[in-house]
Amino acid sequence: MTTTHAGRLYVAYGPAGAVGTVREVDRGVFAVTMAGADSPVGKYEGLEVAKNALVSHLKPGSDRPEFREH
Repeated sequence: MTTTHAGRLYVAYGPAGAVGTVREVDRGVFAVTMAGADSPVGKYEGLEVAKNALVSHLKPGSDRPEFREH
């Protein structure tokens, strides 16, 4: 028997549009991909940790983006 897991997807929006995504790739593990990138910058345990990781990859002084679930 195979169990599938439908992961959640969050898109991070800044003032100029989408800046990246946070996608659940396994239960409680999230991959962070910046807009325009071909691959994730990393995988993180926990949604808040992943969101903070995405923010840390923004330019210094950037406002925290709004995360919207899709």
